[in-house]
Amino acid sequence: MFSQTSQPCQFERDCEVIMIPSGDAVTLPAGTIGYITQALGGSFTVFVDGNLFRVAGTDADAIGKEPVKPPSLPADATAEDVEKLVWTQLKTCYDPEIPVDVVELGLIYNCELTACDDGTRKVDVTMTLTAPGCGMGDILVEDVRAKLSLIPTVSAVSVELTFDPPWNHQMMSDVARLETGLF
Repeated sequence: MFSQTSQPCQFERDCEVIMIPSGDAVTLPAGTIGYITQALGGSFTVFVDGNLFRVAGTDADAIGKEPVKPPSLPADATAEDVEKLVWTQLKTCYDPEIPVDVVELGLIYNCELTACDDGTRKVDVTMTLTAPGCGMGDILVEDVRAKLSLIPTVSAVSVELTFDPPWNHQMMSDVARLETGLF
């Protein structure tokens, strides 16, 4: 669900953020005032002095929000439980400029889980971007990798970025097309 809040916020501590769309890491100092324009997938897009910045869910306390809790699995989790959690985590990955997750956007081309000899699992993801020149590409890839790495029993995550085939609007789910007005 899209959350367009435009809620005022003040940074309560220095916080490393990602500038949108360049992907540059910068630190916003305590006392900085801005507006939360999007709160999706556990991260926040904040408008400050004419620029947009992405605040990670683990740093939510810097803007007065609850930090995101890591995913969990029951002790008797099956391979299907892990795979379901992988897809749930993927659905928490959003481009900060588009209010739709990477799964619904059709950016995930392949996701494969492999059991390891030690009982852990490896996850291999092949994904794309809506545009090859997207400045947030590395950030989205790292977001996918980081969120999947949080899953208990996942010991390794590989995320490959590809542009073959090139992404197009037809790859979006009906939900995504409705959300973005492209249906």
